Amino acid sequence: MKILITGLWICAVTIASCYGAVTFGGGIFSKKTEPYLEGLQYQKLAPINIPMIADGRVQGYVIAVLVFTADAKLMHTLPVPPNAFVVDEAFRQIYADPALDFRRLAKYDITKRLAEVRAKVNERLGGDVVKDVLVDEINFVAKREVRS
Repeated sequence: MKILITGLWICAVTIASCYGAVTFGGGIFSKKTEPYLEGLQYQKLAPINIPMIADGRVQGYVIAVLVFTADAKLMHTLPVPPNAFVVDEAFRQIYADPALDFRRLAKYDITKRLAEVRAKVNERLGGDVVKDVLVDEINFVAKREVRS
């Protein structure tokens, strides 16, 4: 009989302690939400390989690594991250630019091109999300130098 009463006592204490922990310790186990830091957020993109076509053939590839800064508060409210938009617009701008010819090298206005990328991405996103687009790396690899 002592063992049965001791078992019931242990069960009652366990149930009471669980109830007390859930009722009075709610703040301990709740998920804490951290506020988003306001300001600019830095995003580095994966390398982009852009084929350069001239005379109906691939002459080589422009390999670019871009970075963009965006408003941190707006970044967290967007349904889609702007990374894909920046990559897509940079690819379109470089691929379709007739002034970019690696057979006849000349100075290239990269500042203007990056400003156009930023403007087009913000237009597509419907707000001033992307503040600046920067070049981390840019290289040209001729087709004869590409290993299969």
